[in-house]
Amino acid sequence: MDTSFIRWYEAIAKRRSYRTYDKSKILEPEKIEALNNVCKEFKPFPGVRATPVTEPREDVFKFIAGSYGVISGAPAFIAFIGDKNNPNVNEYAGYIGEGIILEATALGLGSCWVAAAFSAGKTADIIEMNDNERLMAVTPLGYAVQNTSIKDKVMTGFGRTHKRLSVEKLVTGLSYEQSPEWIKDAIEAARLAPSAVNRQPWGFNIEEDGITVFVRSSGTDFNISYRLDCGIAMLHIEVAALNAGIRGKWEFLESPGVARFRVV
Repeated sequence: MDTSFIRWYEAIAKRRSYRTYDKSKILEPEKIEALNNVCKEFKPFPGVRATPVTEPREDVFKFIAGSYGVISGAPAFIAFIGDKNNPNVNEYAGYIGEGIILEATALGLGSCWVAAAFSAGKTADIIEMNDNERLMAVTPLGYAVQNTSIKDKVMTGFGRTHKRLSVEKLVTGLSYEQSPEWIKDAIEAARLAPSAVNRQPWGFNIEEDGITVFVRSSGTDFNISYRLDCGIAMLHIEVAALNAGIRGKWEFLESPGVARFRVV
């Protein structure tokens, strides 16, 4: 991540979820190469892999027979695949997948986390998988259509996805106002993380030497793990910390805890 964190930090504020793409615009070879490289090289945790498919496959996003799908026009997608026997596979997938999505954003491409509204069967027909693996999520990639369609507006709740819970609702522990600037930057970056239906299930406990991410809610929505969302927020925390010159390590915790970022 060391060579990418500045690009990724800048991409955090730019990233948006796009569902409609310009099918006439294909991905340039240099961008395909960059995506292939980040999928191969960004593997901070075991048991999760990212596989790019650089051809249009709208059938992947038609998850209900006869439906039009929630994604249209994407010339490529990336599948995030995890070891279903790994107890931290959801956090790993969120963390790794968001790093790759931020790289796509830095390349000028649109994306969208899709963890339920896609066809696992169609995707498995394209990507070779082992018996111990399962599809965690996919993201379309392409050049987004900026004139938002009615479908996009319905799926995003007419702008609701850009609303973020206040720091007061998310933070526990030591005083946020009296925290070092890097902690404030990290929490602000985490607040910008995407989550399924904008549920923002995470909480952040400020400590003397780091931040603990925990789940504020129990259960799941749409059969999507809250801990996958928390993995996305973890990536934002570490990228912001690195941008401020702070290095740390993640220690994974038992539920409802997710992981602790401790300064080293």
